Formats: sequence, C-alpha cells, structure tokens
Amino acid sequence: MKPTIGIPDNDLKEVATLLNILLADEYVLFTKTRNAHWNITGLSFYEMHKLFQSQYEAMDIMIDDIAERVRSLGHFALGSLKDFLTVTNLSEGKDDFSSSEQMIQSLLNDHETIIRMIRNDIIPISDKYKDLGTADFVTGLMEQHEKISWMLRSSVYYVETETESGKTAIN
Repeated sequence: MKPTIGIPDNDLKEVATLLNILLADEYVLFTKTRNAHWNITGLSFYEMHKLFQSQYEAMDIMIDDIAERVRSLGHFALGSLKDFLTVTNLSEGKDDFSSSEQMIQSLLNDHETIIRMIRNDIIPISDKYKDLGTADFVTGLMEQHEKISWMLRSSVYYVETETESGKTAIN
C-alpha cells in the first residue's frame, strides 16, 4: 500500500533515490570507520579506538534510520554491498591507513563529502519535492556529520598554510 501523505508518487520516488544514495554513502563510511577502529596503532591507540567505535555506532543508527525513512516513503531501501557500491559517492578503494593521521584524514574527507552532498540535496527535497519531513531529517544527519568532522579535525594536529596559488595546504 502506497503512502498518501500529500507528496506525489514520483516525488516520493525521487526523494527515496536520494536517500538510497545517502544510505550507500553512510554504509561505505561505516565500513571504513570499522576498518580504522580495528587497525589503529600508536600512542593514541586507546583514545582513537574508542572514538572510532563511538562514530561507527552512531553511523549504525543513522543507517537504520535512513533505510526506515525510505520505507516510510513507500520504497525499498538498498541492502546489498553491490547496490551500495553502485551508487555511492565515496571511494571504496584501499585507503592509506598507514598512520593514524592518514586514517583520520580519509574519514574526515568522507564525512565532509557526505555533508556537501546532504547540503546540496536539502533545498530540492524541501522546495522541489515538498518533503519537509525528509529535509528536516537529512539536516539532522548533516549536523551529526559536522560534529564527527569536528572531532576528527580536533584529533590530529596540522598546520594550514596558503600556497602561492591561494589554495590552502595541510602540512
């Protein structure tokens, strides 16, 4: 039975598609975070091990909430690794996890990619598809990723310098 919530079926399908892409991104990042949790080494091992655990536990809840949101809109949530890898915006390739700084930078890059993707989708979800509930929902997810990003940035010391071209470099 289809939901009759005041949003046309085609618009619900478009929103569900955006949510399924987000679901795939979240699942890939969840897996990378588990990898970091399992393989972290160094002086800050315990703290980083616990930090990564808290992050993948939070993402596990986010993943479930996204899938359930897709279902509440009357569509099926993606559920296979093959499907996730087909639509994700993230790279599932082998990341350089040779140091804790590399792990953190890789995870930070992915969280910030998700933040940008959500930020790009909020207005169309709200204005074009008239789904204020999903717009609010993904805004909350974006805020969670912004907090995780802050935690990751704060976990590694780096110095930003401006290059001759005006771009920022991280050393």
